[in-house]
Amino acid sequence: MKETPVNRIMESTLQKMKEMVDVSTIIGEPIVTGSTTLIPVSKVQYGFTSGGTDLPSKGNAELFGGAGGGGISITPVAFIVIEGGKCRMMQINNYTSSADRAIAMIPELVDKLTELISAKEEAPAE
Repeated sequence: MKETPVNRIMESTLQKMKEMVDVSTIIGEPIVTGSTTLIPVSKVQYGFTSGGTDLPSKGNAELFGGAGGGGISITPVAFIVIEGGKCRMMQINNYTSSADRAIAMIPELVDKLTELISAKEEAPAE
């Protein structure tokens, strides 16, 4: 691909955005309080744009005008809570649909099933 001023604008915009967001932005550093560990979870949305044009010139000079920009939105959405060997997710915002609620209940459901299976295995055979 031919190197153009638009390519350089796009590369510069993307590089700056990469510097601002990394994986620890989405899954944050664990916070330990007593026997409980909290891990923050965030939603990251981003977008960028760039463009340019060759400008008419009376001389031999190549004139170019262009710009680039981008935006990032980081929203905290939940905490993963690890306590007493159990893991659950506590959402910060209200559920927007039944599917959101069902997904949030998966860790709790897994814990309940694990307890049920363990109880069955430990029960004396009659």
